This record gives sequence, structure tokens and C-alpha cells, in this order.
Amino acid sequence: MTEGNLRRQIIFFALPVFIGNLFQQMYNTVDSLIVGNFLGQKALAAVTSTGSLTFLLVGFFVGFSNGASVIVARQIGTRKEEAVEQAVHTAMALGITCGVLMTLLGVLGSPWLLEVMQTPKDVMGDAQLYLTVYFAGSFFLVMYNMMVGILQAAGDSRHPLYYLVFSSLLNIGLDTLFIGGFKMGVEGAALATIISEAVSMTLCLVRLMRVRDIYRVRPARIRFVGLYLRKILLQGFPTALQMTVIDIGNILIQAYINTFGSLAMAGIGAYCKVEGFCFLPVVSFSVAVTTFVSQNLGAGKHERIRKGIAFSLVCAVLLIEVIGIAMYILAPHLVGAFNSDPRVIAYGAGRAHVCCLFFFLLGFSHVSSAVMRGLGKPIVPTVIMMICWCAVRVICVLTIGQMVHSIQLTYWLYPATWLLSSVWFAILLWRMLLKNRGSAVKISQELIPGNEEALEDISDIS
Repeated sequence: MTEGNLRRQIIFFALPVFIGNLFQQMYNTVDSLIVGNFLGQKALAAVTSTGSLTFLLVGFFVGFSNGASVIVARQIGTRKEEAVEQAVHTAMALGITCGVLMTLLGVLGSPWLLEVMQTPKDVMGDAQLYLTVYFAGSFFLVMYNMMVGILQAAGDSRHPLYYLVFSSLLNIGLDTLFIGGFKMGVEGAALATIISEAVSMTLCLVRLMRVRDIYRVRPARIRFVGLYLRKILLQGFPTALQMTVIDIGNILIQAYINTFGSLAMAGIGAYCKVEGFCFLPVVSFSVAVTTFVSQNLGAGKHERIRKGIAFSLVCAVLLIEVIGIAMYILAPHLVGAFNSDPRVIAYGAGRAHVCCLFFFLLGFSHVSSAVMRGLGKPIVPTVIMMICWCAVRVICVLTIGQMVHSIQLTYWLYPATWLLSSVWFAILLWRMLLKNRGSAVKISQELIPGNEEALEDISDIS
């Protein structure tokens, strides 16, 4: 991504990522659709309300895969074979470690977390069963994300797409077999998901072991190299912390939603599944711009970085707003696909009619965050997200929410905090890209290969 038409490269890199994420999103969504229609609204509430818990642990460990992707992409930009090899195998070793830890923490900690979330008794049994099975196979999910990060760092977004399409279709078939055929209940949905994740992880591993390039994985060489472990941790930990802190805030909000009963849990949970599809274009442009910036940073092409950032921001914001308008109109029908109860639909559509028209703010914040990570400044978006998307939300729930018991509060918290983060990011980007066209270059020049002192201090805020 360091040569040629940058607009074409970003779009054609983001497109397979988008399609791949589309199928990735199908995993839990198909679970929820089948559960909601075969097992009823209480089972649907159990599956959808656990999303914030799975995101809490998954987000933390996947944050390190994002850090690994940035570091590997930067080394690939330099075309130094030994550096790429050490970075790749360190990333694999870290993935194995994180996968084991996530399995243990998820299986042992989920019952306690469900209690903290004030999960209703009529939902608790199914929720705990679903999480136990899901986390038992979470090693595959962590390793899959680590290997996809390596492939995408090398500019390969096509093969992860192929693997996701296959495994997603497999997931649909297994969901139908386990729940519809074997009558397994919510544990069947979780089992279908982890089997599909195991298949996609295996396909990624085979690809990385067979590829004829400097990022090839050789299992015998998987080990920690101190220099690159430190770089990956410095790059990945802020992102992991950002995801975790935001999800802690979401867990507290989910606990507040749970006080309104299983109907609210099911309706808002169904909306969140649909909302996940709406965000996919932003996620795709975020991955593309992080890889683009990282590779060009390694190659020292600073003006190209500035143009790529501006293009990605415009495209992502326009796309997500168009999708938000469509979601606003279609929300009752989309939520109704999960469960036909009018009360469930009312909760889900109510959330959509507050949030959807403000999607452009979310798009701007996400892509801006990806830009900072690509420039080697992961602490910047971490601080912004922790304050705006966690601290503010939690404070509002613990103060206003205790004085006024209203579901509308949980609806408006999201666009309000998206606005706060967008204003903050806009000020930073104005200084970097518009007010002083050279300032983005100055930030990049601090981190170009050869300036090892600055490169090691990538967590410092500019």
C-alpha cells in the first residue's frame, strides 16, 4: 500500500474487510435469529444480553492483535526480512498466551459478572450456559484474530474473506442442526459458533504456513522476541484498555437495561445485533487506514499518509450516515425479525430512532481513532474513548439514572458521547491535517525507522 493510487488501494483493501466482517457479524446474529424464533424471547434475552460480557474479554485480547498488526505492517513497509519474521512469530506466541488466558477468565469469571449485571433469574440459567460453552472455545477466536491481523498487515484482505464466508455458512448450518434439529437450546448456538471459529482459524494458519513471503509462519520459530513483544504491547495495550474500559461502561448500562426486564433486554439486544451490521463500513475503513498509515509510515511517505487519512474520513462518514438513515426507517421490521412481540419491537425501534441519525459522529470517531493507532499514537484514542465513552456514560447512569428510571437515558447516552469524542478528535485532526499541513508529517517523522529512541516511546502523547 506504499505505491500507486491510494484511493483505489484503500477502497479495494476495505471492501474484502467489509465483506469478511459482514460474515463475521453473521455468527452471533444468526445465533440470535434462530434462538429468538425457535426458543422465544427469554432465550433471546439470554444470548443478546451477554454481548457486552463477550466483548469485554474478546475486546481486551483482540486489542493486542491490533497492536501486532500495526507493528508487523510497519516492519513489512521497511522490507527487512528478519524484523518481519521476528515480529510475526512474536505475535503468534502472544496470541497463544492470550487465547489460553481468555478461556480461563471467561469460563471462571462469567457467572460472577452475570450477577454483577443484575441478570434476571428467568434469564440467568441460559445466559450462564451460553457463556460457558462460548468461552470454552474462545482460544480459536483469539488466534483467528491474531492471524487475520498478520495477513491484513501484509495487505492481504482477500483470504480472510474467503475463510469467513465458508465458516459463516458452516455456522448457519450448525445452528440450524443443533437448535432446530437436535433441540439443544442456547448451548447449541454457542457450540456452532466456536466450531466455526476453529475452522476459520485453521484455514488462516494453513495460509500463513504456506505463503511464499517474508511474513510466513513457521511453527518451530514461534517464540517471544523481547524487542517486538515490547513494541506490540506498547501499541496494543492502549487499544485493549480502550476496548475493555468502554465495555465495562456498556456492562453497567446493560445492568441498568436489565432492570426493565427481559422484554427490554431482548428488544435492545436485537437492535444491537442489527447495529453491528451498520458499523461494518466504518470498521472496514478503520482497518484499511491503520494498515495504510502504518505501511507508509515504515516507508517514510508522509504526504501520502495525509491524503489517505482525509479520503478515509470522508468515505466512512458518508457511508455510515446513509446506512443510519436506512436503519431509522427499517428498524421495526429489522428488530421484528428476531422476535415478533410488539413490546420487544418497541424497545428496539425506540433505541434506533434515537441513535441512527447520529451515526456520522460514530464513524468520524472510529476512523480518527484508527488514524492515531496507525501513526503509533494509541494512547490518544484510548484517553478520549475512556473519558467520553466510559466515564461520562457511567457517571450519567449512576447519577441521572438513579434519579429518573427511564430507558430513554440509555438511548441518548450514545449519540451524546459520540458527539463529545468527535469534537475532541476534530480538534486534533484540525491541528494535524488542516491548520498546519506539515504537522502530521512531523508526528510521522518522530516514528520513522532509524529513530529508535522515538520509536520505542510510541506511547507518548504528541
